[in-house]
Amino acid sequence: MMVVSKVWQLVRRPQGLPTLDDFKCVQQQLPPCTDGDVIVEAVSLSVDPYMRYRAQVLPLGSTMFGSQVARVVESKNSDYKVGSLMVHYQGWRTHTRITAQDIANPTNMIQPLPDMEGLPASLGLGVVGMPGNTAYFGFLELCEPKAGDTVLVNGAAGAVGSAVVQIAKMKGCKVIAFAGSDEKVAWVKELGADYVFNYKTTNVGKTLTETVPQKINCYFDNVGGQFTAEVLPHMATFGRIAVCGAISTYNEEKRGVEVISKTSPFSEGTLIMSQLRVEGFLVTRWSNRWMEGLNQMKRWVLEDKVKYKETITKGFENMPKAFIGLFHGDNIGKAVVMP
Repeated sequence: MMVVSKVWQLVRRPQGLPTLDDFKCVQQQLPPCTDGDVIVEAVSLSVDPYMRYRAQVLPLGSTMFGSQVARVVESKNSDYKVGSLMVHYQGWRTHTRITAQDIANPTNMIQPLPDMEGLPASLGLGVVGMPGNTAYFGFLELCEPKAGDTVLVNGAAGAVGSAVVQIAKMKGCKVIAFAGSDEKVAWVKELGADYVFNYKTTNVGKTLTETVPQKINCYFDNVGGQFTAEVLPHMATFGRIAVCGAISTYNEEKRGVEVISKTSPFSEGTLIMSQLRVEGFLVTRWSNRWMEGLNQMKRWVLEDKVKYKETITKGFENMPKAFIGLFHGDNIGKAVVMP
């Protein structure tokens, strides 16, 4: 059968904050499904801050990168039956032909959606998906939290940060959290964080000095930049820092080693004197344990130990709008688009 897909392309390199004019929606006729291939239709699509960095390196005119939960509508692959759901990373498109070669390539991270046991399929893009695994592995493996540790999480109302807050509480830690609005602060308090602050209306360093007397053992950083510079003096000796993201820097026009070296928030003197361990990571490091993480996060959600929120935008035509909204703090929890 002939299938036509709507596709959002990156047509202009964003300068600072992305704008609607950076993207263009086109139609593409998909090639026919051949042996081993599937054709899928998007059920829910993800927008994430890291896509802003991808927009710096994607070839202009190519499909905007991203993940989606998709339903198989045509199959010539026995592993993917018509009607089954999968997660793939083929970008902002309503329909996709995924070839046998695509499926066989492990770097593409194409896989069936786990049995969600009654949970929304869209959670495969959030707490039971890549963001959930980012929190699970990034926090537990790199921060190595121990009961009684003090943990700081920024971006704490986002998909990753909110999961880290709750995992830290399960591990017996004291949690300091920062989020970007009073509504987000209220929700993170509901998640059990011991201290929650609105970083837009408080001075981070001063707040930590005046309100949180204990030093920070684990810092899960989603923000970077000036925020991290203010946190660093409050780290305990032998503190662990997991650098997950740097949303505060994603809209800088210049990128590269030279620029980053001039603006790095990491004071070498503090790192040395406090003997801190700082490690950046990509969640794909744990691809061989992927289902372990997803199954544990799903179990915690089903047991009501991990709560989640989704900010849902209706309409595939609103993909760029939903993406741009991330940088204005429009989302609480995971931002998804329902086509």
